[in-house]
Amino acid sequence: MAKQRTKPVRRRDKKGGPGSGRRKSCPYCKDKVDHVDYKDVGALRKFVSERGKIRSRRITGACRRHQSQVARAVKRARELALLHYVSEPTAGPGERRDRDRDRDRER
Repeated sequence: MAKQRTKPVRRRDKKGGPGSGRRKSCPYCKDKVDHVDYKDVGALRKFVSERGKIRSRRITGACRRHQSQVARAVKRARELALLHYVSEPTAGPGERRDRDRDRDRER
């Protein structure tokens, strides 16, 4: 006979899942960094999405102080052309639009 469980197992009860309550620790506080450097493009790319948006604190795990410094550093790096404002176009839905334009030109 199968063993009966006393408590129902729910998805949110599993540790490490969504809503686990444990926040990521700030990568800059771990390394005891006072100021985020806009010239460190490799570190700043972790805080920018593929589409070029600055990721939120909830996703990056940065504290409030360092997140605002990251946002300012990303904006400065973009001004100096160290980072892109938007991502490079990829072969996706945008490519299909170009084909539609070519079809319209042929008509």
